[in-house]
Amino acid sequence: MSLRLSLLDQSPIFEGETPTEALAHTIELARWAERLGYYRFWVSEHHDSSQVVGTSPEVLIAHLLAKTETIRIGSGGVMLQHYSPFKVAENFNVLAALAPGRVDLGIGRAPGGLPHSTRALQGEGAAPRPLAEKLAELDQYLHNRLEESHPLYGVRANPVVPKPAGLHLLGTTAESGKLAGEFGVPYVFALFINGDEDVAEEAIRAYRERFRPVRSAAPEPIVAVSVVVAETEEAARRIASDFQLVKIHLESGRTITVSSLQHAQEIGRQTAERYTFEVKDANIIAGTKETVRRKLLSLQERFGIGEAILTAPARDFADRVRSIRLLREAFSEASVDG
Repeated sequence: MSLRLSLLDQSPIFEGETPTEALAHTIELARWAERLGYYRFWVSEHHDSSQVVGTSPEVLIAHLLAKTETIRIGSGGVMLQHYSPFKVAENFNVLAALAPGRVDLGIGRAPGGLPHSTRALQGEGAAPRPLAEKLAELDQYLHNRLEESHPLYGVRANPVVPKPAGLHLLGTTAESGKLAGEFGVPYVFALFINGDEDVAEEAIRAYRERFRPVRSAAPEPIVAVSVVVAETEEAARRIASDFQLVKIHLESGRTITVSSLQHAQEIGRQTAERYTFEVKDANIIAGTKETVRRKLLSLQERFGIGEAILTAPARDFADRVRSIRLLREAFSEASVDG
């Protein structure tokens, strides 16, 4: 089975860059992805962070659709717990009308920001609704099939389109795998956030076991990983060494993963819980194109996936482009050789 390659870009902003320059890099990377034959290009949602500028995936997706022609464009992902399913459906129905058959709607389970930004997004007083409930309502609005028992029956998320955005669920735990399976949508395990392959295997197994073919005909597990590809192993390791992950362990038992000690300390300052944190090297597959290709094929065999969504971290934009170009070459050359 061949491995489909896609890209996720978090619109990072590095020292000395402006927000406009950071977003221009995302646009250029999407164009490169299309030229190189990647299947889809997703953008993320983060809030109140000095390290990324991608706060509004819906807005960025609209611009990327206008700057590309054939590649699928989507969110990895929209943090649905903050928003009205009706409004998310309206946003993505507009996008699907602008570019029929090219729009993905990946839904994330994490807050996507600091405790204060979560409060700013959700407002005060409203009791949070279960994500499963909001996900089901979102699907009904996207397909204009709100159940008659719903108190808002008759409301339409215009424009109603013949081919709505393709729903995906993102996660890093077995619980997210179960939810994706029960809901019957493609499931993306973020291995670049939770690098424990045993947990990934458990989550994908739970996804398959719980899968109900109500929205997709069969399970579609996907793994999202970070890769750095260079001409030499040493060069790849040097680029990857610029990145870290910080795991914050809260007293309540929750674990939050962020990309800097500064971000971790700010979360600690904003939460009422006691916490500890640990700093680790980022979960990045780094090496030459042959090395990285072998690792991706190993993950494909272990998890039974047909697609990998890749992030390409590098402070120098030229290194990011080189990374995705070399990896595409590796799989193209292997296809020709085979």
